[in-house]
Amino acid sequence: MNIAGKNMDQRRLFRTIESFASQNFRTEKDLLKHVMNEIVKNEDIHLKGGRLWQYERSTESYRLIHQIGQIERLNPGYHISVSRYPMFLQLGERRSIIANETDKYLRKKGIEKFSATGIGDKVPYRNTFVFPYVMAFSSDYLDQNLLLDLNIISLAVTAVLRNKRIQQTAEQLAQDIDKAREIQESILPEPYIRFYYYDVYGISKPDRIVGGDFFDYLFGDEAKDRLSIVVGDAASKGFRAAAQALYVVGAVRMGIAHQTKTAALMSSINKIVNRSFSEEQFVSMFYGELTDGQKGLMLYSNAGHNSPIVYHSTDNVIELLEPTGQILGPFANARYRIESTMLKKNDVVVIYTDGITEARGIDGAVYGEQRLIEQVRTLASKGAQQICERIMNDVEVYSEGAEYSDDKTIVVIKRTQ
Repeated sequence: MNIAGKNMDQRRLFRTIESFASQNFRTEKDLLKHVMNEIVKNEDIHLKGGRLWQYERSTESYRLIHQIGQIERLNPGYHISVSRYPMFLQLGERRSIIANETDKYLRKKGIEKFSATGIGDKVPYRNTFVFPYVMAFSSDYLDQNLLLDLNIISLAVTAVLRNKRIQQTAEQLAQDIDKAREIQESILPEPYIRFYYYDVYGISKPDRIVGGDFFDYLFGDEAKDRLSIVVGDAASKGFRAAAQALYVVGAVRMGIAHQTKTAALMSSINKIVNRSFSEEQFVSMFYGELTDGQKGLMLYSNAGHNSPIVYHSTDNVIELLEPTGQILGPFANARYRIESTMLKKNDVVVIYTDGITEARGIDGAVYGEQRLIEQVRTLASKGAQQICERIMNDVEVYSEGAEYSDDKTIVVIKRTQ
């Protein structure tokens, strides 16, 4: 007669074992103890008792952590060295066994023959592997038919452990994602700001849950007669890029708060990124500064970033604000020039990251700078928010269904007076 009885097939046995672990448990050992108790008590599974052993790497032995049923009690915490008990290595190879007891103490307790099965994903032991847990059972019916059902018990309980770990990992990951999302949202300002003669509107959409694009609006002093607009792109992906973006934004905010001059600010941030990140974790960044002056002076420094597009409405001319220095990070002694442009009424500046122009259609063709310029010309009569949102929508429609994608950020400045 086997452990499951004649009327209990292997699929049903597997589901029964799974059901034993449906509750929430504080620890993995609590779960295993509960499952063993239910296996021994189940009327369809004919067992007299059971013992749960846990492998300890530090002593290379198995320690008794639980026992139940109509069997003589062993000393709590009794342990057996793997090197002197071949059964543990046999389980590593065969998963389940029926064997004669060889341990003198266990034989003294009346255990002459036993069945056992390994539980969990195997762990290293010297030059081989063993199970992290072993369930040993006592029964009046110990024959070879029992091994099939022991294997099902092993598979089912191992699956429960694995699923619990995956669930815990997923829950932790979800918490980490929420924290990362909160961090990224904390470095992005409200999308719209009005500054004297200018409307400014920005959108940033990460390719993944979080990304390396960032933008910010910053004032250097209480007078608020200068507005700094920063748009950047960390070269890495996901959480690492988001952490790098947070780091750089913090450095920019600190520099502007101390009224650091633009060239010195860019140089300082470059040195910080160089010291803090590996060469491949570089950052491109555009820094622009608007003032309250009626002439419309805009100072800027471009650290290897995409060239912002300036649309001059009076003569329908496009100006590109080319890089004035290298990307931030790889070159510790890089220098950054300050350049300027003049903005008149109805002029538009579009600052963006490469996720915009490098967005690919389903045919693999990139969106491209020229298409973006055409969109700027077409939308120039609109407000900053409309220009920003409609360009982003055009890019997303263009790249819908394509395999490649990247973080996308656009900041639009429009002079309205």
